[in-house]
Amino acid sequence: MGFLKEFKEFALKGNVMDMAIGVIIGGAFGNIVTALTDSFITPLIQCITGNDEVEVGGQFVIRGAAFTYGAFISAVINFIILALILFCLIKAVNKAMSLGKKKKEEEEAAAPAEPSDEVKLLTEIKDLLAAKN
Repeated sequence: MGFLKEFKEFALKGNVMDMAIGVIIGGAFGNIVTALTDSFITPLIQCITGNDEVEVGGQFVIRGAAFTYGAFISAVINFIILALILFCLIKAVNKAMSLGKKKKEEEEAAAPAEPSDEVKLLTEIKDLLAAKN
């Protein structure tokens, strides 16, 4: 059971959770960059050398280069949704962890601390002196 407890503490540490979020958001941002490159930058380069042709609709074409802005907008929306879901998830995990800490602190505060050996000895001496008088 000690191994599982240690693993749980490791996995739920803030640094590990932050790193996992960074990896996931990094992947989603990579999709945005790829969509930007495929949908806008590459067609701009093709515009310089392509035909003079223009269309309006789900995409537009200039000089034979198709600008598919739908894929880019879709990638941005996916990124925003993913970031929102991860934010809510991490907020819930942090709240659950803080509730666990509060409960532990309340239990520790509720249980009175046992007096030290010196305090016990002094109490016994005081009781003996009171009994003599």
